[in-house]
Amino acid sequence: MATQRVTGGPLPPRRIPNPPFVSNEVARFDEPWAMTFLPDGRLLVTEKRGRLRLANVATGQVGEITGVPAVAYGGQGGFGDVVLHPQFASNRLVYISYAEAGSNNTRGAAVARATLALDASGNGGSLSNLQVIWRQAPKVTGEGHYSHRIAFGSDGKLWITSGDRQKMDPAQDLQSALGKLIRLNADGSVPADNPFASQGGVAAQVWTLGHRNLLGIDFDPQGRLWTHEMGPAGGDELNLIERGSNYGWPIVSNGNHYDGTPIPNHDTRPEFNAPEAWWTPVIAPSGFVIYTGQMFPYFHGHGFIGGLASQALIRIEFTGTQAREAARYPMGQRIREVEQGPDGALWLLEDGSNARLLKLTPNPN
Repeated sequence: MATQRVTGGPLPPRRIPNPPFVSNEVARFDEPWAMTFLPDGRLLVTEKRGRLRLANVATGQVGEITGVPAVAYGGQGGFGDVVLHPQFASNRLVYISYAEAGSNNTRGAAVARATLALDASGNGGSLSNLQVIWRQAPKVTGEGHYSHRIAFGSDGKLWITSGDRQKMDPAQDLQSALGKLIRLNADGSVPADNPFASQGGVAAQVWTLGHRNLLGIDFDPQGRLWTHEMGPAGGDELNLIERGSNYGWPIVSNGNHYDGTPIPNHDTRPEFNAPEAWWTPVIAPSGFVIYTGQMFPYFHGHGFIGGLASQALIRIEFTGTQAREAARYPMGQRIREVEQGPDGALWLLEDGSNARLLKLTPNPN
């Protein structure tokens, strides 16, 4: 069995098995997109067609949470992310994102919050008092690049990734929410210290601009915020997020347009924020967690990205503000979502219909 030596400090070297984990199927879902754990260890899972599932990971039993709003299902659109309010234990607030239909065949991402009540049976529940707190403006035609990943920072601020909706140029327009990273208060209001707050309107919501399709967001143990986004034909990116920064899309990219038309590389325009890591050929990143558990102690502070086209789990090693791919673990299926469980296990959701929920635990060999 091939192993990797990890040294440092007075302790003897620790050997990391290769592969470092074993995988066990727990349940199956129809086009799952995101998941988050409840304090009692059960799991909320979104399915793109508009269902919110409740999984008992100890038994494999899967129920349903009712009260989900209508979603615009099609293409990359549908039900998106799900996260808990930082004070969920006391306020029971759940935040969800989804594609929402507009007039004249337009669509846009939306983020809502609602109160979660669980059934006494333990196998279901409902959402109530649903309130939309953010809408991607403007709504446009097409069914791609919603992004709509959501996360909370340690200060309680709400972060929303807003994709360019395959329209490209609006990513550089501060009066459009497309191609931006959005920062809000938990109730959807705009923090006064946002970098463009004085401009008002959509610009006030924006923390960074010049993004394409951001499908992963997480904070590292030092509080730095990282996102990843899909490039065009080449140039998938992992970015360290810096206040008010412009990441260059569609003016620069380390990939080219799908028709072969070249795009200038990041190094030609140093005024734009270049990625800390990038991939050509693409990995098609989706889902992202920076690991803080103890089950895999040698991976503390490492990132894990789900690969769609690459059908792999990609491990990222961070050194301060630098990042690199440290390992790639073939999974044999498109990986849509990655999450850390309460006990420190890694959890994956495959993409598509009849997709498996997988629990990864240390390889004992």
